[in-house]
Amino acid sequence: MSRTFLLLLQVLVAVVIVLLWHVASSTGLFGDPKTIRFFFSTPVDVVTRIGTWFAGGTIWYHLGITLLESALAFGLGSVGGVVIGFWFARRPMLAAVFDPYVKAANALPRVVLAPIFALWLGLGIWSKVALGITLVFFIVFFNVYQGVKEVSPAVLANARMLGMNERQLLRHVYLPSALSWMFSSLHTSVGFAVVGAVVGEYLGSSAGLGYLIHQAEGVFDVTGVFAGMFVLMAFVILIDWIVTKVENRLLIWRPRPATAAG
Repeated sequence: MSRTFLLLLQVLVAVVIVLLWHVASSTGLFGDPKTIRFFFSTPVDVVTRIGTWFAGGTIWYHLGITLLESALAFGLGSVGGVVIGFWFARRPMLAAVFDPYVKAANALPRVVLAPIFALWLGLGIWSKVALGITLVFFIVFFNVYQGVKEVSPAVLANARMLGMNERQLLRHVYLPSALSWMFSSLHTSVGFAVVGAVVGEYLGSSAGLGYLIHQAEGVFDVTGVFAGMFVLMAFVILIDWIVTKVENRLLIWRPRPATAAG
């Protein structure tokens, strides 16, 4: 399947969803359109609200705050997950000792942690960054840990027979093995970094996309809620696209999957 054809199919899905939404909110085909508009607004109103936000410039400040929080959470959480994941994978005894504590920390509900971080760090950006880090770290940690553990014993034995030291093994064996796992986790982590920032803003802030959505929800402004949600989704897709470009550049050596003929 060509990339152009795949993109057309993806756009077609979005078009069908928007058309069904428009039909439901403007005709009686799926029930009372007034009721549907009350709960779901309309595509035209949502697009108009987004256009007003961007034309007036009010959205840029909130986007900048959420982007900063998400970037810090994504960067710090990813670096921490990669470093500690490598460390634990190369130190089995250390990993065995801390295994129950890592699993217990990962099991903590993040929504419970949000008010605690707000209490410790205040209502500024760092409480949102801390929440995002807790979401990103464990995803990257477990993937990197598994990626290093999945190194082929035959490849490792051959590398040692060739006289590679620990630094060379890390660069030429362990790191390439973990890169695919790491980037797989980074795609998921992008969304979770933004979720952490937005949830933190939703629970207590004076700026950000979460703040906009919370303000709209507080006055039953469904159009504002959906507009904020669509801006947020576009924001995440853009960041994920950037991660994909970086992944393709760093993993250029990776063989492409075979495609079925037809």
